[in-house]
Amino acid sequence: MSEQLAVIFDTDIGSDIDDAVALAYLLSQPRCELLGITCASGSQRDRARLASAVCTAAGRPEVPIHCGPEPSLLRGVRQPHAPQAAVLERWPHRADFPPATAVEWLRQTIRARPGEVWLLSVGPLTNIGLLFASDPEIPSLLAGYALMGGRFLPGEAPGGHTEWNIMCDPEAAAIAFNRGPAGTLAVGLDVTLRCQLEAAEVRRRFAAAGGPLAAVLAMAEVWFAERPVITFHDPLAAACLFAPQLCTWRHGTVRVDLRSDLVPALTHFAAAPDGRHQVAATVDSAAFFDHYFGVTGG
Repeated sequence: MSEQLAVIFDTDIGSDIDDAVALAYLLSQPRCELLGITCASGSQRDRARLASAVCTAAGRPEVPIHCGPEPSLLRGVRQPHAPQAAVLERWPHRADFPPATAVEWLRQTIRARPGEVWLLSVGPLTNIGLLFASDPEIPSLLAGYALMGGRFLPGEAPGGHTEWNIMCDPEAAAIAFNRGPAGTLAVGLDVTLRCQLEAAEVRRRFAAAGGPLAAVLAMAEVWFAERPVITFHDPLAAACLFAPQLCTWRHGTVRVDLRSDLVPALTHFAAAPDGRHQVAATVDSAAFFDHYFGVTGG
């Protein structure tokens, strides 16, 4: 692929640092027309301000940013805080974000450009579930849909697998998989865990890159206070829009189990050549990091 892609980024930026790392990639990717950002999970205003800080550091303060509803569809707020907001006083950003505008903005933007927009979601799927449920035609109007979420190990564990983005709003995740477009790309935890960098390497490469990664590095220091590595979960999903060959893919059907009393939101994958979903099976992690830093610098 060499053409530009129009992308909307749905994110819970401010919790795990990898959302901001993915946003820096999208802002730096010359083939990405970033139409806007929608925020999911709790502390919506802080998440929108963090997205704005990264956009401003990239010289793109005009990128539209919208807040979604804070509670999940049925289970309240699993992520009430955005810890990385602690750095905001040091980074210019917008602060004028009215509540709960994301779903209507998504609907209008996708309808204005039928067949052109890629939707990329890397957090709890509340906005996506509400969008697909409230306007069932939307999936057919997308150019494509990709998400980071779930676990799809080749050797299916008894009862399936669980993953944070799915657990935060399992009902919304079930809607996203059940009603999403054919060809939906799912990059699961079992693959993204193979793409990690230690703090020292992150500091060296992000500092060398500058631009949006300078702001992300400041946010990463909040993350490093408790963890020694960054796992590039969301950046891998973002990169697969532009370089799908970084992963190998399995066709099949994903099901989200809402019935388990012990571990909610288990994801199940059944391989089938004509399945409506494609899940990442393997990743060339060295090629991924070459691609990521080839786009962002560092």
